Amino acid sequence: MDDLKPIRIFLAVAEHLSFAQAARALRMTPATVTRSVAQLEQMLGQQLFVRTTRQVSLTAAGARVAARFTPLMQEIGRATDEIIGASRPDLGRLRINAPLSLGVRVLPDLIQSFRLAYPRIDLQVHLTDVLVDIIAEDCDLAIRVSRPPRDKSTIWQKICEVPRYLVAAPALFDHVPLPRQPEDIDPRLMLSYSDAGEPELWELSHGAQRRVLKSAGVVTSNNGDFLYGVARAGGGICLLPDFLVQDGLARGEVTRLLPDWDLPSLWLTLFYPPYDTLPPLVATFAEFFEDYMTDQDRL
Repeated sequence: MDDLKPIRIFLAVAEHLSFAQAARALRMTPATVTRSVAQLEQMLGQQLFVRTTRQVSLTAAGARVAARFTPLMQEIGRATDEIIGASRPDLGRLRINAPLSLGVRVLPDLIQSFRLAYPRIDLQVHLTDVLVDIIAEDCDLAIRVSRPPRDKSTIWQKICEVPRYLVAAPALFDHVPLPRQPEDIDPRLMLSYSDAGEPELWELSHGAQRRVLKSAGVVTSNNGDFLYGVARAGGGICLLPDFLVQDGLARGEVTRLLPDWDLPSLWLTLFYPPYDTLPPLVATFAEFFEDYMTDQDRL
């Protein structure tokens, strides 16, 4: 890869528009960076930068070179990561997709523990509440909290079940009656979790009794933290995983409703592209993730 070194250095200077900043980012001396760019300019027969005492800017030729080389170097980086990850369980880059709320509340400590255990694995964590197509999004694995999966185009691994609770702020019931049965819940107070903006259905059971409630869709969101915030402010009732509401329940911000009625749990699942066998790097994270999440019942 030494032949690519001048290109990497050039792109760093083009990004920072500073030889000194590029040198710091690359952990090189400014003289080495300057010399490498000069060699590339000589090889291409083009001046790539305009240098003054105050600033560095790309020439028209430099902008064209940067535009052509940037996607090529990114693709080379991805290919290198894939090749290394296919053979080494403790070295390379891992691209992970995870839900926003789980990512913010649970993953930071997990990721830090993983980094301490595997310092040579770089992590790229993308957080979104959309159930992404992990093949199209080009990620190595996805963490999902959802209903049991039906996706047959990917491989999935169930880690554990995630209970859900109906919660609302105590102040809400200064204005409306506290529900004693599912049918006591006003559909206009049901805060809906939905990717598509559709009213949510709540399925409740108590022994042989079954109830299905449909939200009126007054407030709908694809983010559980947002819905919890609305409920905490007295804006309605939400149905959320316990990792989103357990602290609020302990602090008395919200109260659990209809505790004698059962609600279908969600699954915490790892999804993979359709590998023939898990790449060692992916298997390393998957094993660590399962051990971490199931140890002391973290969800």
